[in-house]
Amino acid sequence: MHKKVKLLQGNEACVHGALYAGMKFFAGYPITPSTEVAEISSYMLPKVGGKFIQMEDEIASMAATIGASLTGLKSMTATSGPGFSLKQENLGYASLAEIPCVLVNVQRCGPSTGLPTSPAQGDLMQAKWGTHGDHPMIALSPTSVRDTFDLTVKAFNFSEKYRTPVILLLDEVIGHMREKVELPNENELEIYDRKKVTVDKKEYKIYDQTTLVPPMANFSDGYRYHVTGLMHDETGFPTNSTAQTKKLMDRLMDKINKNLDDILLYEEYKIDDCEELFITFGCMSRCTKDAVDTLRKKGIKAGLFTIKTVWPFPEEKVTQLSENVNNIYVPELNYGQMIQEVQRVCNSDCNIVGINKYNGEIITPEEIVDKVMEVVKCQVAL
Repeated sequence: MHKKVKLLQGNEACVHGALYAGMKFFAGYPITPSTEVAEISSYMLPKVGGKFIQMEDEIASMAATIGASLTGLKSMTATSGPGFSLKQENLGYASLAEIPCVLVNVQRCGPSTGLPTSPAQGDLMQAKWGTHGDHPMIALSPTSVRDTFDLTVKAFNFSEKYRTPVILLLDEVIGHMREKVELPNENELEIYDRKKVTVDKKEYKIYDQTTLVPPMANFSDGYRYHVTGLMHDETGFPTNSTAQTKKLMDRLMDKINKNLDDILLYEEYKIDDCEELFITFGCMSRCTKDAVDTLRKKGIKAGLFTIKTVWPFPEEKVTQLSENVNNIYVPELNYGQMIQEVQRVCNSDCNIVGINKYNGEIITPEEIVDKVMEVVKCQVAL
């Protein structure tokens, strides 16, 4: 069977991936540089029997996405910058209430209104800690247009599999980049649908504590249950019990932490013998890969570890890699966010160097090479 080959923008590939995964509902509010996700969803969803709605703001669009998911529809919303901030309260609600949904954030330069059409990666920490309280979070970050398609499918799969919101953390470069993409055929990629409820309606417990991920009944299926943002028991009704609260929170964390082998996605490039290691994510992976090739030609053993599941952070893998290299470089379009995680988990004596831009420009391969040469020459001189 011949595969479809298309010229797609990253934001467009996101919608194609969502539809491939079975998206049937999108609620959003247009905001640069994510607007194309909503625009394309608005005319593609009705063609497959789905529903699109433009809400009055980002708070309402997140709420509508949650509501649609409760009825059984695979649901998505998209935003950027200030809109991501507005979605955070309902994102926390979805985490505690265990409601599957996908939230796309095409990052732009901030804070506040910032530079609406310029690239940045400044929402990395917000993706994990943007909403209040302790909560589990899965966030994926693609490096290309085809990768955006694939990780959108993964985002829906993780969301349905673990009953949790999943963030797709694009950046403006990936969102607006256009590339030739070979789309997978139907049934080529795994598609995960939420577990079906098999127990009697009178015995059903929406938050059954005997399993990490309880089956979720749709509102339209005749199962009666309560959904709340308060701490709750197995039936979904609020509780003030400290024992119940601990039991609930432990399960929420365990369903992610005990499945890291499934959730953690990354890519390795020339790291087997590397002495100078790059750790990065999103659009900076491509620039860094070019820099690795240039450094290799100069006789410097450079390698690249691209993190695609940015949350949970791949702690064990990064710790392991740090034990065999001289220096770790973290190129990122912010003041220094991922480097904090790298520093936290590295127990070895390797030197950790940040390579940063936060003015709306990308870091070029030449700038990355120059930084490495500067560090290496200084160490040789010592």
